[in-house]
Amino acid sequence: MEIKEHSRGMRLLKAGHRGAIRVLFSRTGVVTLALMIQIGFLAVQGLKFQEFVPQVLWGKTAFLAVMVLVIINSGMGSNSKITWLTIVMVLPVFGGLLYLYTYSDIGHRALRQMVRRAQEQCTPPQCQQGMQALAEKNTALWQLACYLHGRGGAGVYQNTRVTYFASGEQKFEAMLDKLREAKRNIYLEYFIVEEGEMWGNVLQILAQKAAEGVEIKMMYDGGCEFSTLPHSYPKKLAKLGIHCRVFSPVRPFVSTHYNYRDHRKILVIDNKIAFTGGVNLADEYINQKVRFGHWKDTAIMLEGEAAIGFADLFLQMWNVGQHSPQCPIAPPKQETQGADDGFVIPYGDSPLDEDRVGERVYMSILENAKEYVYIMTPYLILDEVMETALCFAAERGVDVRIMLPGIPDKKLPYALAKTHYRRLINSGIKIYEYTPGFLHAKCFVSDDDVAVVGSINLDYRSLYHHFECAALMYGCRCVGDIKADFLATQAACRPVTANVARHRPFVQRLLGSLLKLIAPLM
Repeated sequence: MEIKEHSRGMRLLKAGHRGAIRVLFSRTGVVTLALMIQIGFLAVQGLKFQEFVPQVLWGKTAFLAVMVLVIINSGMGSNSKITWLTIVMVLPVFGGLLYLYTYSDIGHRALRQMVRRAQEQCTPPQCQQGMQALAEKNTALWQLACYLHGRGGAGVYQNTRVTYFASGEQKFEAMLDKLREAKRNIYLEYFIVEEGEMWGNVLQILAQKAAEGVEIKMMYDGGCEFSTLPHSYPKKLAKLGIHCRVFSPVRPFVSTHYNYRDHRKILVIDNKIAFTGGVNLADEYINQKVRFGHWKDTAIMLEGEAAIGFADLFLQMWNVGQHSPQCPIAPPKQETQGADDGFVIPYGDSPLDEDRVGERVYMSILENAKEYVYIMTPYLILDEVMETALCFAAERGVDVRIMLPGIPDKKLPYALAKTHYRRLINSGIKIYEYTPGFLHAKCFVSDDDVAVVGSINLDYRSLYHHFECAALMYGCRCVGDIKADFLATQAACRPVTANVARHRPFVQRLLGSLLKLIAPLM
């Protein structure tokens, strides 16, 4: 008994040691180190170099001038520039070191080249028939489709049945049924994977399918190594016949690209069925574990030609750094029973290029809306451009509604979201908070014909720093289901009035105002 307890204690100690090392070399560790250097500099300056105060001040002024010029002439957005200028002006050494580290491109260039090469090696030709049909029906969406194809190879697909799931539980049941039917291949790519009932049921089917000879490839984000899965987990899956890779595992100060997380949620079965949305593989997403009240999430299932678009997105990421790229093989063309007459465009967004694809799709919907735009998002951390687009849509008469969590999963982003409330409400936007719990859905729906469901939040991390994915739908029957779900969920929400937004608690207002200075870094 004592030997078992000792062994267990050693395992816990080693796990704690690994966790401490990972935290040390994480973004938090880098920030802490830079702050310590700043404090050390101030201490040395005060104690050792009093006689050189003029020289130190001149040096600091020159350093600040150089940093201001560098930041002002950078390609980042105006909000990010303000954030970095503030940090550098207040804490020159800390801010300068953090900026140089963040934008030094250590490992960034190599990763960018690998991602671009993988995209070029595995991008299907444009679906000319779909493009031509879309051009005849909606010029604005056709132009958006041209942009998406030019920036990431996204195709326009027809002959696809789209099913909308208004909860993680609904998606979970459907994905288990479809996994059991797999014959050729299963691809999974998720931001969070955590052992429990949800993942346990999925893994059981995957192991069975692997034994039957089905090809199974799985990717999950390296952030899981911090919280949910051990570093050796891919080896465990390999023993079950599952090929597994971890995207961007954290490495000690070697690279800055671990700031770019794989936030996508993709499941592809036989290249003819695909799932995406906000639902990860963890029990809170199906309300088997309660963390922040009731967890409201959404997802979609594509059956038909559009599924190959998500297979392509998955394999592009899978092929990064590989010498022998694999491209998806489309199943033989056949009519999909119950297929929509509409169009589906699966697309991805990469933080390694100059294009903010996710943001531009959302802005295009706002710019072209005539009657309404309903939005579900767990976070609301907006730059000036997106906030203006939302306000302008409402000011020209569009019914813009934004639904947010009533119980937050993170206090700081929740406080920051509320800093936008007054301007949005004053422009005529209606804001609702989901009182039963946490809203994790990422949906746009507009004018009964256009919708987006995917992994893209309305915050800086999703729009600027994460790998993301979504499906843009036009003329699909599920658009009506998304609208109906929004209105049904709205009944469980509290409306945020101008008076409520104006009289928020002082501490919350102060915290939000301070956080706004560093919003692009959150």
